[in-house]
Amino acid sequence: MKKKQLMFAVGIAAVVVCAGLVLFFGRSGRQKEEVTAEKASAGSEDTQWEAAEHSPLEKYPETVEYTLGKIAGANNANLPAGDTYEDNAYTRYLKNLLNIQNVDVFELEDDGSYTEALEMAISDKAIPDVLVVNGRDNLQRLIENGMIEDLTWVYEECTTDVIKEMYESYGEGLLESATFDGKLYAFPNTAIDDGEMLLWLRADWIEELGLEEPQSMEEAMEIVRAFIENDMSGDGQTVGLACSTELIAGSSDTYGVDGIFTKFGSAPGKWVLDDEGQVVYGSVTHETKDALEYLNKLYEEGILDSRFLLRKTENIDDLIRNGQCGAIFGRWWAPNNPLSISYSADSSAEWKPYLFAEDIADRQQTFESYDEWMYVVVRKGYEHPEIVGKYVSAIFDYSRYEDDRYASEVNEYFSINVDPTARPMNINVDYVDALYRCGANLEKVISGEISVTELSGLEKSYYNTCRSYLEGNLTTANGWAAYASRIQAVEVLNEAAARKIQPVSMGDSDGEIPQELQDLEREAFLQIIAGEKPLDYFDTFVVEWYENGGTELTEDVKASYQKTLEP
Repeated sequence: MKKKQLMFAVGIAAVVVCAGLVLFFGRSGRQKEEVTAEKASAGSEDTQWEAAEHSPLEKYPETVEYTLGKIAGANNANLPAGDTYEDNAYTRYLKNLLNIQNVDVFELEDDGSYTEALEMAISDKAIPDVLVVNGRDNLQRLIENGMIEDLTWVYEECTTDVIKEMYESYGEGLLESATFDGKLYAFPNTAIDDGEMLLWLRADWIEELGLEEPQSMEEAMEIVRAFIENDMSGDGQTVGLACSTELIAGSSDTYGVDGIFTKFGSAPGKWVLDDEGQVVYGSVTHETKDALEYLNKLYEEGILDSRFLLRKTENIDDLIRNGQCGAIFGRWWAPNNPLSISYSADSSAEWKPYLFAEDIADRQQTFESYDEWMYVVVRKGYEHPEIVGKYVSAIFDYSRYEDDRYASEVNEYFSINVDPTARPMNINVDYVDALYRCGANLEKVISGEISVTELSGLEKSYYNTCRSYLEGNLTTANGWAAYASRIQAVEVLNEAAARKIQPVSMGDSDGEIPQELQDLEREAFLQIIAGEKPLDYFDTFVVEWYENGGTELTEDVKASYQKTLEP
């Protein structure tokens, strides 16, 4: 890793004085003169190149290399021992199927290091052949500087019909976010419907206490109270509902209390349309005030962790690992992270998900901003821009739905919990309802309604893991996590009819909240929950929020939204 970072740093520093850097960032493994000579001397090979360059899955007659700016994952993306970002199940599959190979110019985690390298590459106008771009603003900069290829024809010719269906399942906004002047300049990441935030409770404690399973949030909180009063972890160390000081976990972080806000029809941190169809920031609504009042009640009664203001994420991890915590909010994938650490420490610790239909009945219509979205772009002048369409088609369509022969190693990565950052290009392309499709098919096979042969390759991998867990042949945390997430959690989401309300576009405005206002909001919320400020302080916060820039922000988002409604 250090070697590659050094290579990148040296390359960037030398860009002004070293014309040869273009070759370093722009090599494709086959120089254009060589390709021309080969095509002239071999008609059959010429046909192979033509087919490969204009179709999703045709294989190149020779290996095509592409330099890559790689977003790395923590802990080496949990790759098996011996695998690297240039040599793993994904890269081996792509080499075998398409004859393409990434050569990583830099591999940096998305913790600021990657963004810094990206900014430097854009500023110096020296980018790798293929690059993952964070943010629509950066995408626009690359376009304005003439640094990336128009991929319109790549999307049309070199992606499968299934890939097109996947993108279309999100409506028009997603592809439009990568389209400028009618031209598609990038392949955007997709964000599948993760469903609502679930409440995960220690089901073994519920059983031990002889309690009925909760049918509402209020009943669930009474169960958490019972966990504490009966000191289920022993030594007076039992914590009820864990919570981070971030309060809102969103779609990726952990230990938020999003479910409480949702219960009151609140969407803090997001722009929403209120009941009258007006644009408003979700953190300043009366619904948010109601949610804070309820959280303060839970805090005062000791149901919400009384020391949550002092805890960092790793401290809450320790509570989970040591069996001291009885409740958290988390997405369907919470069994993978963080609850797998609980199972690894004590396999008798049974966590079960809950979601109450009445709590999601008043969800608000939110807006989508692509300001921090991920996009894959291709350097202007790179010989094989179609490589991105072929990559997406191979990884997200062919390996999952058609290739039973060579894709088993790729699909196995999912069942052993390898992080998606192991893929060369850090985007995911799937149907918006992919989670529900997979869950429904797994349940059908388990119940005998359909045959396992009808599953996709990815689904078969999950099925084999879940079946082995249920039959007692797989007792690892990965086995339990696959079953709890893909079967139990999805079943709960389906029963509550928790399908995503598709957000609406806010147009050109990114709706970004300045750090000053974010800090004001966070401090006010924490003070109200902890009882350091009375509930009515919320009204003071709202006034200050508008006076310190919130009014202008709201008007900007309103105007941008109105433009999207114009014919």
